[in-house]
Amino acid sequence: MLTTRLPAARALFAGSLRSHFHSTSRASVKVGDKIPDVELMENSPGNKISLAKELKGKGVIIGVPAAYSPACSESHVPNYINSPKLKEAGSVFVVSVNDAFVMKAWGKTLDPSGNSGIRFLADPSLDFTNALDLSFDGSAIFGGPRSKRYALVVEDGKVKEAYVEPDNTGLNVSAADKVLGGK
Repeated sequence: MLTTRLPAARALFAGSLRSHFHSTSRASVKVGDKIPDVELMENSPGNKISLAKELKGKGVIIGVPAAYSPACSESHVPNYINSPKLKEAGSVFVVSVNDAFVMKAWGKTLDPSGNSGIRFLADPSLDFTNALDLSFDGSAIFGGPRSKRYALVVEDGKVKEAYVEPDNTGLNVSAADKVLGGK
C-alpha cells in the first residue's frame, strides 16, 4: 500500500516545491495593471484607505523597504519632498511595511509642516505589497519580509510607469529625478 502512495506523494511534493522555488523571478507589477483595492492605514490602525479609490487621477506611489532606514530617510523620500516637480505628480503616497504609528511619526520627521502633501501609509501585513508582487525576504536586514523599493506612476487607477529596483533595496531607478524628471 505504501508503494502505491509513494509516486502520488512525490508528485505532490514536487509540485509544492515548484511553487516555492523559482528558477526565474516572479513577474511583478507592470504597466497597465490596476492598483489593487487593498486597505492601508494612515496615521492610526482605524484610519483605513484604499489607493485604488484614492488614485482616480494621476499620482505616484513610492514603496520603501523600511521607514527610518538610511537610504529611505536620507535621500529617497526627501528627494521627492524637495523636488520642484512634486506638485505636477498629482497625489503622492509613501507605502512601507511598518505600522501606522511608525509611518505617522516618520512622515512628521521628514516633512514636519506637511507642506509637500505626501501621505505616509502603512502596509503592516504586506497585503498591498503582495498584491503588487513586490515583496522580498528582508529577514537578514529588516527581520522579515519587506517591500522592494519602487515608484509607480499612476493614472486613472492604472500603472502608467513602473520603476522597481532590480536588487530590491538599491536607489537608482526609483529615485525622484528619474521618476519625476530632473531638477
